[in-house]
Amino acid sequence: RSFARSVLGFLGFIFWGTAVAQMFGGVAVILMFKNYRYLFQESYLSLPGWLALATALTLLPTGVLAVSISVKCSRKQQGTFMYLLLLLLCLETSSAALARSYCVRTASQLESAISYLVHQHNWTCSQDPGNSAVDVIQRKLQCCGVHNYTDWLKASSLCHPTCVPESCCKEKHSLCRGDLGHVEQLSEEGCLKKLEDQLYFSMLYIFWCCTMLSILELLAVVSNGILMIHQPFHELHIL
Repeated sequence: RSFARSVLGFLGFIFWGTAVAQMFGGVAVILMFKNYRYLFQESYLSLPGWLALATALTLLPTGVLAVSISVKCSRKQQGTFMYLLLLLLCLETSSAALARSYCVRTASQLESAISYLVHQHNWTCSQDPGNSAVDVIQRKLQCCGVHNYTDWLKASSLCHPTCVPESCCKEKHSLCRGDLGHVEQLSEEGCLKKLEDQLYFSMLYIFWCCTMLSILELLAVVSNGILMIHQPFHELHIL
């Protein structure tokens, strides 16, 4: 029993720390789909992020109960703790499954979505930096084209284009105008890879956070169960 109490007290502090980690992951996913909403049309794709936020908020009282039970066993607190752990397991399982599923589904849509924006972009060699969706992406991620700057040459209606959009320019080259004569001033990497990296990081972060947290919660269930075994069953009315 003393070991179970110690484990619960330790897990209580771990739950508070993982609440912060879950909140970070949830906010990252929500902001990513909000910032690139012109690439991801389905609003439900941010659902794993909202579930992660709900998990983070539920972890706070769960951690308080774990620490409280480790100090002084209360039958009502132990029952409530079990209910919260069950709720958390449901939230995390759903969040992890959706994150894994959406990661695969949205990755396959990214290339066609970016290619469409590039080919629909109406640009000419001018001093206008442009504020279209693809310009915003290229400036924010410091990238150029789908795979590299040559994608703009294929998309151009000119036979021999001499420039690419100014949003392809690296930030350190303030005088860059997208001139193909100064390729070194352009971002080498395409936008597809950078967007995929962001997507994979955000979704897999939530997936592994939920997986590891589920294991810790199962340990908390066992520890709390050990303490509850020593309580007369007829007194556990809350269950």
